[in-house]
Amino acid sequence: MFPEYDVIVVGAGHAGCEAAAAAANLGSRTLLVTMNMQTIAQMSCNPAMGGIAKGQIVREIDALGGYSGIVSDKSMVQFRMLNKSKGPAMWSPRTQNDRHLFASTWRSVLEQTNNLDIWQDSVTGLIVSRGTVEGVKTQLGMNIYGKSVVLTNGTFLNGVIHIGEKNFGGGRIGESKASGITEQLVELGFESDRLKTGTPPRLDGRSLDYSKMERQDGDTEVVGFSYLSNQKELAKIEQLPCWITYTDTKVHDTLKTGFDKSPMFQGRIEGTGPRYCPSIEDKINRFAERERHQLFVEPEGWNTVEIYLNGFSTSLPEEVQYKALKQIPGLENMKMFRPGYAIEYDYFPPTQLQYTLETKLIRNLFFAGQINGTTGYEEAACQGLIAGINAHQNVHGKEAFVLQRDEAYIGVLIDDLINKGTDEPYRMFTSRAEYRTLLRQDNADLRLTPKGFLLGLASEERLFHVKQKEEGTKALIEKMKTIGLRPDQVESYFLKEGTTPLEEKTNSIKLLLRPTVTLLGLASCSQELQDVIKDVPQETLEQVEIQLKYQTYIDKEREMVQKAHALEDMIIPSDFNYEQVKSLSTEGKQKFIKIKPRTIGQAGRISGVNPTDVQILMIYMGR
Repeated sequence: MFPEYDVIVVGAGHAGCEAAAAAANLGSRTLLVTMNMQTIAQMSCNPAMGGIAKGQIVREIDALGGYSGIVSDKSMVQFRMLNKSKGPAMWSPRTQNDRHLFASTWRSVLEQTNNLDIWQDSVTGLIVSRGTVEGVKTQLGMNIYGKSVVLTNGTFLNGVIHIGEKNFGGGRIGESKASGITEQLVELGFESDRLKTGTPPRLDGRSLDYSKMERQDGDTEVVGFSYLSNQKELAKIEQLPCWITYTDTKVHDTLKTGFDKSPMFQGRIEGTGPRYCPSIEDKINRFAERERHQLFVEPEGWNTVEIYLNGFSTSLPEEVQYKALKQIPGLENMKMFRPGYAIEYDYFPPTQLQYTLETKLIRNLFFAGQINGTTGYEEAACQGLIAGINAHQNVHGKEAFVLQRDEAYIGVLIDDLINKGTDEPYRMFTSRAEYRTLLRQDNADLRLTPKGFLLGLASEERLFHVKQKEEGTKALIEKMKTIGLRPDQVESYFLKEGTTPLEEKTNSIKLLLRPTVTLLGLASCSQELQDVIKDVPQETLEQVEIQLKYQTYIDKEREMVQKAHALEDMIIPSDFNYEQVKSLSTEGKQKFIKIKPRTIGQAGRISGVNPTDVQILMIYMGR
């Protein structure tokens, strides 16, 4: 039935979809194996993409030629650019999505991808020979052979679902767990552990009283994620509102009555949960001084009444959930479609991976997504993209594709996982990126599309769009250098913005450096400037303003990057014997032997390694 594939992808969640699409689009004969074709690209938790730092990742996936941004834009029901009150390095796009439309759009994308086959079955093991993966074994008793395998198993590896004192096997509610893979990998020498995540109850929107909640609308300016999306079409979308309500002390007291049956507090859950997305019982326990917690009432789509109660993740008994929910303003007559639950699953500490996401123990075997200890659709999707690219590169004898920390949030995420590992679900934040002024959501195409094009993943259309943006930005900056404004032209505008009055005619670029002054504001004062920007696309105007206003900060970060690159250029031989460096600390030596850093720069980022160990290594390498 099956040919020998170049790439076999196991699991069709966000990581699996991006991995399969990338490998197939690059020209590899690819097979995507999923337990259920009806749940391809399922939004298992909240029906949303992007958010703080996550939005930057979706933009980066899109810039490289992945599909998450395109699919999100086609299925959005609301768009917001978060953190607009802060600097542009913090701006983060986010969409609320139609859950069913998101999944069906992804499936349609995959079905229209050349070189890609889809097979419904459960993978129970790997075919491994002489330290190299050669295929997969399935529940139907099939051996399917492939030159590389990408595991994107999500929460399905020995998954256990917890609701109060009840627990049962499952990868998602109503879906079976996957067994066999963890046990085989442990036999082969891999280290595995357990993590936990949770999800809130789903409610019947017809039973809610929205008049008792705060309305939260989307932005009037809809930008979207994909650089290929038509801005005029996005602007036509009639957005759905979300709503905000709050818990109170009565709700908390009701929830506490179930703590004695909580699987988390009674020790039935061994895995660590996500620190930055705690369950409601965890919030009450950890933040006892807080009298209320914010809840977001989010629609699941255009053609459903199902509601996702963001902020109320829980694994308490369903009767306790029900009683507490009915005490929340607007939910007094609430009907529940299903209770919230926690899920515990196997993962493999990511220090066992190379930068390509290939495992160090087994050649041509790649891990992507929650199997590496991350949480979030966006974190999974970007790993899938990188794993799919590198699986293709490997089997065709091409150069590995790796992104550095100064090139992308994707590079930060993978570098963190490999060097620091994680013992709790890893989530991306802007604070994790030391070069976040360079890694903005507005310039992901300028940073990454040329790389995606060289790979063969990003289209000529994308590259043409980037060149237009680059050339348009440079041309407008050059024109602005020749335009000055007189004090009388800007007097009323400066007074309105509360900035110091102008004493003499001043160049427009110098005026734009003032904190409250904007490019469009200046243009309203000058017919010459208005004429110059008249036909310039909005994204180019934004790029010009950001580059001019933040040039000093951008230059400083580039200097930091150059210094860091000097350490990245110091290569450590793969067979280097750390035992011979007697002055290294015991912990430093153990970490170096385990991680096997490629460069001095990477050695310095390993968790537990102190600066002295790095200096000793540099001196030894110098000798």
